[in-house]
Amino acid sequence: MADPSSYRPKPGEIPDSPGVYRFRDEHRRVIYVGKAKSLRQRLANYFQDLANLHPRTRTMVTTAASVEWTVVSTEVEALQLEYTWIKEFDPRFNVKYRDDKSYPYLAVTMNEEFPRVQVMRGQKRKGVRYFGPYSHAWAIRDTVDLLLRVFPVRTCSAGVFKNAARTGRPCLLGYIGKCSAPCVGRISPGDHGELAEEFCDFMAGRTGTYLRRLEKQMMEAAEEMEYERAARLRDDIDALKKAMEKNAVVLTDATDADLIAVAEDELEAAVQIFHVRGGRVRGQRGWVTDKVEEITTGALVEHALQQLYGDETGDSVPKEVLVPALPDPIEPVQDWLTGRRGSNVSLRIPQRGDKKALMETVQRNAQQALALHKTKRASDLTTRSRALEEIAGALDLDSAPLRIECYDISHLQGEDVVASMVVFEDGLQRKSEYRRFQIKGFAGQDDVRSMHEVITRRFRRYLAEKEKTGEWADGEVLTEDDGRPKRFAYPPQLVVVDGGQPQVAAARRALDELGIDDIAVCGLAKRLEEVWLPDEEDPVVLPRTSEGLYLLQRVRDEAHRFAITYQRSKRTKRLRSSPLDDVPGLGETRKQALIKHFGSVKRLRSATVDQIQEVPGIGRKTAETIAVALAQAAPAAPAVNTATGEIMEEEEPVTTAGSSGEPVSTGAPHERRGQET
Repeated sequence: MADPSSYRPKPGEIPDSPGVYRFRDEHRRVIYVGKAKSLRQRLANYFQDLANLHPRTRTMVTTAASVEWTVVSTEVEALQLEYTWIKEFDPRFNVKYRDDKSYPYLAVTMNEEFPRVQVMRGQKRKGVRYFGPYSHAWAIRDTVDLLLRVFPVRTCSAGVFKNAARTGRPCLLGYIGKCSAPCVGRISPGDHGELAEEFCDFMAGRTGTYLRRLEKQMMEAAEEMEYERAARLRDDIDALKKAMEKNAVVLTDATDADLIAVAEDELEAAVQIFHVRGGRVRGQRGWVTDKVEEITTGALVEHALQQLYGDETGDSVPKEVLVPALPDPIEPVQDWLTGRRGSNVSLRIPQRGDKKALMETVQRNAQQALALHKTKRASDLTTRSRALEEIAGALDLDSAPLRIECYDISHLQGEDVVASMVVFEDGLQRKSEYRRFQIKGFAGQDDVRSMHEVITRRFRRYLAEKEKTGEWADGEVLTEDDGRPKRFAYPPQLVVVDGGQPQVAAARRALDELGIDDIAVCGLAKRLEEVWLPDEEDPVVLPRTSEGLYLLQRVRDEAHRFAITYQRSKRTKRLRSSPLDDVPGLGETRKQALIKHFGSVKRLRSATVDQIQEVPGIGRKTAETIAVALAQAAPAAPAVNTATGEIMEEEEPVTTAGSSGEPVSTGAPHERRGQET
């Protein structure tokens, strides 16, 4: 625990101007990012008597080992820089909203020649129009199914589209009138683009125009006694109305607005957002967060706005944002939102009427979300703390192991030997810090030597990063160029290895050889789930109902899963290799051309140099190199029918380059299956 006075800036060093500041811990990790109208006044609040600080703030300043700041011109710039740094460094003491699920969006790929309507999740892509988010993917598909009758936009994947274009036959939707079939040229790219624009306009809430136009066309068709056409238009109108009925009118003035509500207690907060477009609720999402800092409702709203609109521009930012409390000060936030949209944005608290009533509905949703979240995690929060305390007690550690690293070795009968490193912080996975290793020091199967090599390589990197950052230079800490955390810069409090006494001894020996004596080591053996410690003849046996044992099992199983995934990917890549891979100077394009010309490696191997030279792009010298390489490469062993003993003469599987550029086999390779460890 650090004393804040040890790194307090000298009087007069801190400027009295707007800016953003960062607190770093002893390992140079950014643990908190904040902004201020006056850096001098704000930072002075952190360096007062610890007894006067909020408990969470006190924990932060005693964890930190240094503070730095960046001066900006305006508070709007400070707001943007704060958001950028929080997103980049993921500080542990900042409020970070977590989506309680990956919400699906209705997306229209306007960046393609023939735009496609589909369900999308995850990060938004440039050139794609998004509508939502929705609570369920089936709700999107139901809506799209109704709208395709009126707006028959393409919905098929690229593979289906290309296959239809190749065969000249559209898919089923093209035959039943729910796709305009651009794949076979029934509609031009320009007309299909206009159709997609009309679809987007309708989804954006501009529904009245299309309904009135269709009703007028229906009346004209009826007057001209084109009753079949009139009936189709009538059914189209019914389909549009059904799609609209799925989103009830909540604001009669056809407002475009986002409503944000916050429900909170001393430890956690839940945020609910309703996206209203054209007076109808077009999407809903929710976030939860641990309140790791002392924070007001207005500050929670400000962080929610940063999360919601930090990467959005244009119409994705609505004209009106309704909130339960205003950030203090409000002007920088409102100016920032206006800059993101490109026109004026109103940020206010609804006082009366339909908007206040709808805000109460959003608030009830936030309260229910917080209650549900606490029901799910109430035991989890206490359980994780109890598990860490039990581990500390069982292993006789000075404090709870807040960072645990676990290592596992995986191979298939001594081939493709790899290792994994997984990280748990505060009892939770930290997947961004997972690492994978290839065993390079020797060949063959030896889990003990492999574990020694992996631990040595990991902590040699840690020592190198520690020395590079200047932690050994008489206490002086050098500033890194980019401020980013290094890959192996942070030590764990506990190293767990998958295995028994031999693996534990190898890990301890590796640490001793590096001169590291402040990191605890243990192993978890699979057979009886025993916990082994270095230099101990008998294992530590935790009760089967122990939360500490359950956490160690989760850590060990995650390391096992991560190692096997990597080992399988390496094995698959090796099995899918081709003799052509060893030909120097032969790239993927010419390999594909050879396979396409001859049909298989077997036929290519029997071809003459002159025949190989017939392939476009293959010269005489290259053809001779290919012939020599294939002649030297031993052909694959023939497949055997295990039931009859018959040798099956089959063509070698054709290999082509997949999307990643790696060869992908079209046949199933024969492999011997063994136990994966």
